[in-house]
Amino acid sequence: MKEIVLAGLLALWFCEINAQVLRVKDAETLQPLEQVIVMSDSPKKYVYTNAKGQADISEFKGADIIEIRLLGYVTQSVSFLSLEQHGFELFMIPSDISLDQVVVAATRWGESKAKIPFKISTITPREVAIQNPQTAADLLGASGDVYIQKSQQGGGSPMIRGFSANRLMYAVDGVRMNTAIFRSGNLQNVISLDPFAMQNTEVLFGSGSVIYGSDAIGGVMSFHTLTPEFSLDEETLVSGKGIVRYASANDEKTAHFDINVGWDKWAIVTSVSSYDFGDLEMGAYGPDDYLRDFYVIRENNEDVVVTNDNPDKQVPSGYTQMNLMQKIRFKPNESWDFQYGFHYSETSDYARYDRHIRTRNGQPRSAEWSYGPQIWMMNNLTITNEAEQGIYDHMSLRIAHQHFEESRIDRDFNDLDRSTREERLNAISVNADFIKEFKNESKFLYGAELVFNDVNSTGQQENIETGAVSKGPSRYPDSQWWSYGIYGVYEYVVSEVLGLHAGMRYNQYVLDADFSNNMNYYPIPESNAYISNGALTGSLGLVYTPDDSWSLTAKLATAFRSPNVDDIGKVFDSEPGAVVVPNPDLKAEYAYTAEVGVSKIVDDKLRVDFSAYYTLLDDALVRRDFTMSGQDSIVYDGELSKVQAIQNGAQAEVYGVQLGLEAKLAKGFSLLSKLNLQKGEEELDNGEKSPSRHAAPFFGITKFTYHVNKLNMQLYTVYNGGRSYEDLPVGEQGKDYLYAKDDNGNPYAPAWYTLNFKATQQLSEVLALTAGLENITDRRYRPYSSGMAGAGRNFIVALRAAF
Repeated sequence: MKEIVLAGLLALWFCEINAQVLRVKDAETLQPLEQVIVMSDSPKKYVYTNAKGQADISEFKGADIIEIRLLGYVTQSVSFLSLEQHGFELFMIPSDISLDQVVVAATRWGESKAKIPFKISTITPREVAIQNPQTAADLLGASGDVYIQKSQQGGGSPMIRGFSANRLMYAVDGVRMNTAIFRSGNLQNVISLDPFAMQNTEVLFGSGSVIYGSDAIGGVMSFHTLTPEFSLDEETLVSGKGIVRYASANDEKTAHFDINVGWDKWAIVTSVSSYDFGDLEMGAYGPDDYLRDFYVIRENNEDVVVTNDNPDKQVPSGYTQMNLMQKIRFKPNESWDFQYGFHYSETSDYARYDRHIRTRNGQPRSAEWSYGPQIWMMNNLTITNEAEQGIYDHMSLRIAHQHFEESRIDRDFNDLDRSTREERLNAISVNADFIKEFKNESKFLYGAELVFNDVNSTGQQENIETGAVSKGPSRYPDSQWWSYGIYGVYEYVVSEVLGLHAGMRYNQYVLDADFSNNMNYYPIPESNAYISNGALTGSLGLVYTPDDSWSLTAKLATAFRSPNVDDIGKVFDSEPGAVVVPNPDLKAEYAYTAEVGVSKIVDDKLRVDFSAYYTLLDDALVRRDFTMSGQDSIVYDGELSKVQAIQNGAQAEVYGVQLGLEAKLAKGFSLLSKLNLQKGEEELDNGEKSPSRHAAPFFGITKFTYHVNKLNMQLYTVYNGGRSYEDLPVGEQGKDYLYAKDDNGNPYAPAWYTLNFKATQQLSEVLALTAGLENITDRRYRPYSSGMAGAGRNFIVALRAAF
């Protein structure tokens, strides 16, 4: 019996030694550190620590240099032998300032930010925990680098470097979220993502088409959700968090829970969130033009205008949302990793607020205008392999299916007919990405992508008095959209201080639209529109790092956006005296970008970042006069109307600078400031120039932070420049309901700022309390081009339990 027990103990000891589990902790708080990246060039390996701060580094045995990195901590370079001598326990020291950070948005693979010619902003879980963003749009806005436009509370359309909507790319766990019905106006699809389920969020600024294909003109928003983590000892790994939160400005009531269970080769993570937002209340001090003096209700079978008892409350704007995520991971050995992810998001109906504040002849224009439930579902299988031989060293294969549902419900004031248009879209995508590394640390990245979208669009008319329902025109034609792309990127290490990045992509796209369902409603000459064309893009960048305190970058790149169903299909929104018809002779619009960047660290206490860029958009897809069957006008709905169509017919240019400053002050105190200045011009029908609609005014954020032991506090201000009537885009000058009035009665966008305070106190190893007061001075403001005013004075409290 003694021999059996001794043999068992020896076996356990042998397994523990073989496992070589590294434990990483904060040197000040002694708390385990999660998502620390452990990297080695020889052997070529990298792993992340789990929720217990553990990482299996058995494969690193014999490595002379192992780099251990985490944003906010000093990067350490140690040998495997040194770690072994210290019992595989390492303490990380909170950093002063560094240029070193690992990002994946640039190439889909983890790389040092200091070695790539891209400007990338990272939003960490620590920042999310103290900021408490209500939606993924708010999460992006909290970075200080992304401008957020809102037409309704259930929305948030990012603007990056003068571009928005379908000229920006959204990626979730490496999967393209953009679809064939992403429009050129404002989008709210980003709210389908759950801020609580994010492990990391990155924003790549400028062209990203070589890696991501169509739409990546202004930038790429890359969201990485929670990854299942394995147990690295004999005990089952159980970790997670639960959060409850309340906010006063919209009576928010939110709850979230996620749990990770990990074994040796299997792991699962489950995440559930529930959001309940009431009508949003604006601030008390600011332009009276934003006040909500009235709203419409249906009473005794009549539309009735009701006086709003609280004009600061934006009625109707409330909605609810739920998010689910389930992931399963299987790693049979060190070479293969399989991960399946299921995501589901659904909102309630939510009002498009900016449509409710319009008037006509002294009466509201709309009695109803809302989006139906917005549904997003994704199934994603990711397979990774590390071969270190043959044609690749690292391989990733992603196969994904996404389902989207959205609808629009509107009815004019005192009109009995309600119009409903519903879209259902299924998207299938396959991405294969590879890396081949060479002895001089150069590498070749290459891959292929296949995307298919199937669009089904329906419309109906309903008489709300009789209940009679009839078929109506749909928003889009039933359509299919395909995209096929291949790319290659070569990262060449010229010397220890100079790196060269060169990439190229070819994309073929096909669009087939069937207008037959709408032939009875509109004068469409052909029942089908078919487009098949290609796009070639490239990039060339340099990175110069003379030492650890300097980084200088330069980049030239092209990007493209292929025509989608929204471009050729949503042609039925006629204007008075004009009718828009399909035009199958469309091709991709191209963007040509040049940018430079400089980062400098002074005495490990001050970091300054500067980026300057210029982008020319050529062959922009715009609405212009057209001819049909040789005629420039046709009789439409009893009126002689001018014929128009979407065409490649304009140029636009955007240029600007992004500035950043980070300083470590006295012990525990730090300062962070980010400024964004951009200017854009676009060509009009008559050849004249107009300010670009999506080039936001000057905006930025400045934060003072105090962080010591278990207390983290932030006092910060968010600010936004103004736009005079003359500086508004021509298309915005007629939207007087969105803006304040100047002394001449013309619409303009006033400058504004908010003063805010947030604090997090770690009450125990499990519990943390976060509280904040946003817009302390209760300013009444409305972000540029938005239909919603921002929140007034807003008290936030959240209790977090992590285990």
